[in-house]
Amino acid sequence: MIVKQFYLSCLAHASYMIGDNKTSTAVVVDPQRDIEQYLQEARRHDWKIRYVFLTHFHADFLAGHLELQRQTGAEICLGAKAKTDFPIRNFRDQEVLEFGSVRIQVLETPG
Repeated sequence: MIVKQFYLSCLAHASYMIGDNKTSTAVVVDPQRDIEQYLQEARRHDWKIRYVFLTHFHADFLAGHLELQRQTGAEICLGAKAKTDFPIRNFRDQEVLEFGSVRIQVLETPG
């Protein structure tokens, strides 16, 4: 498992990419608007970005989830109560997503 942080200091925006070399699968958490850095990292490791997790909603000018989904086919994942005008996968509190050595457990923290 590889975890990489991407930090945009002018907006204090941290995002993360978690990848598994065994399954060639990656997740991007709270992607920045400029998605090229995630695409480059995925190419570098020969990963396919399969999931985009949003820990909360971001303004369109800050977040790259829709563009990342369009370019990679990744599934956008949000909390159980989230409602959007685009397709998402809702995760419940304590639900687990596993691929290879990666195990992500959802912890819903409303408020």
